[in-house]
Amino acid sequence: MKLFPLILCGGSGTRLWPLSRTDKPKQFISLFSERSPLQYTIDRINDLQVSHTILIANENHRSIVEKEAHTLNSEYSIIFEPVARNTAPAITMAALFFREYNPTFFVVPADHHIQHTEHFSSHVLTAYEQAQKNTIVCFGIVPSVPETGYGYIHRGNELHNGLFEVNAFVEKPSYEKAQEYLATQEYYWNSGMFMMTAQTWLDAMEEYAQDILQACIVCAEQSIRKGNKIFIETNTFSKVPSDSIDYAIMEKTPHRAMLPFEVEWSDIGSFNALYALHEKDDDNNVCIGNVVAMETTNSYIHSTKKMITTLGVDNLLIIETPDALLVANRENAQDIKKLVEYLKQHRYEVVHKHHIVHRPWGQYETIHFADRFQVKCITVNPGESLSLQLHYHRAEHWIVVQGTGKIYNGDDVIVLHEDQSTYIPLGTIHRLENPGKIPLQIIEVQTGAYLGEDDIVRLEDKYERK
Repeated sequence: MKLFPLILCGGSGTRLWPLSRTDKPKQFISLFSERSPLQYTIDRINDLQVSHTILIANENHRSIVEKEAHTLNSEYSIIFEPVARNTAPAITMAALFFREYNPTFFVVPADHHIQHTEHFSSHVLTAYEQAQKNTIVCFGIVPSVPETGYGYIHRGNELHNGLFEVNAFVEKPSYEKAQEYLATQEYYWNSGMFMMTAQTWLDAMEEYAQDILQACIVCAEQSIRKGNKIFIETNTFSKVPSDSIDYAIMEKTPHRAMLPFEVEWSDIGSFNALYALHEKDDDNNVCIGNVVAMETTNSYIHSTKKMITTLGVDNLLIIETPDALLVANRENAQDIKKLVEYLKQHRYEVVHKHHIVHRPWGQYETIHFADRFQVKCITVNPGESLSLQLHYHRAEHWIVVQGTGKIYNGDDVIVLHEDQSTYIPLGTIHRLENPGKIPLQIIEVQTGAYLGEDDIVRLEDKYERK
């Protein structure tokens, strides 16, 4: 069985702002426990018998995806997209890169929540067998409520082994229409999971989306392979038409079937979806973190650092992060996307950046930012190092608070331990390494007229960043 799970790690998760942001969207953040949706997705893949796993991710998320991919039981490859072009081009690129292996793709989004997966493996096997018959199989979730935030699949005649023909794909309905769908028992939530051979997919693209296919062929020829990683060339891929698997292929091809899947499933598409998945207190609230809720009902309250206190409120969303606070009526949960678009248009960085930023060598957290200085806490993992670099507009002071740091400061190479420090003047070539066995943590104080992250001139980098 040449089963190649294809984990789609894209998606912006804008309705979960300020928890989810461009630099670290919902598939990479902990929403239920210390584990992320991507980690749970990998767990489900590890329970299957697979030949090879492929992850498709934005290049900006490289350090996070590479770290999580190491937990896969199977051999794996990672395709890095320079820009997002939706699911149809993503699957097409994977099919072009791996068509020589004649694989069967099990397409799974990385940002979904699935519980009670006792029959997951058997459903995958049923879909695999059908996919060998030049069929694209979609997984339909048996609906439990008249949900308006999901697309639906209208079931047709029964085929065999629990499979059905597909009459139609239906857009997100009104509440009244969703109630009708639920009553007929003929409609299923569109899970975004699919099964098909690479050749079946390419044949469908040739017939129904030839413009995307031809553009992707050019991209594949210009892409760069480095071991098990594939980097798609930026200029050509940015010109590929953007389209989803549903619009490009599934709504058009007759070679399709649906497999109903009765599980507790959510695409975690809004805070109301998170609210539904969590246990409630006696007042029907979900309270996460440092929260004191008095005379408060039917609310989702999430604190990451500061204490949140409420009194005499109902049906609210309150989400706190160190750099942003969201307060909204739960009825407007789907409209948070509009708020994020407004913040983007007015260039608010809080839309894109988390207060903790991940890098291949570790992470940093901005503790304080002012007009001509900022303070960061930098953590470098054992054996890792920052790039050899210089800055034109800022100087830096480094104080070691944990571990051991090997520091290249101009012509000097020094080793600093806890409670020791050094100063790096503006324009000086420097590098920070962690030669120890525990994380290195330093406090960095930057001073200068300009403190942007783009004031980094990399002269040498082990992670091959630009």
